[in-house]
Amino acid sequence: MAEVSLPVRNRSGLHARPAAEFVKAAAAFSSRIEVVNLTRDPERAVDAKSILGVLSIGVSPGHEIRITACGDDAEDALAGLRALVDSGFGELPVE
Repeated sequence: MAEVSLPVRNRSGLHARPAAEFVKAAAAFSSRIEVVNLTRDPERAVDAKSILGVLSIGVSPGHEIRITACGDDAEDALAGLRALVDSGFGELPVE
């Protein structure tokens, strides 16, 4: 299993459009991928391929998330999702 922790710096966190982008990106990989909102509830992991799951963990701007992946393309999945989160989903970062 591979994992990465990183801050969410875009203005809307993982809500609506950014959450949909995150789920779409996760679904492109065969690995099992989970995401945790370390800021709000570090014990609750959800399926990163589920829009309802991702929305339910309430990731706001400035929160830190942990993404874990297990499978043949786990490292590629983490790299892709990290790049997406680091890009701010095309939004301006929180100041």
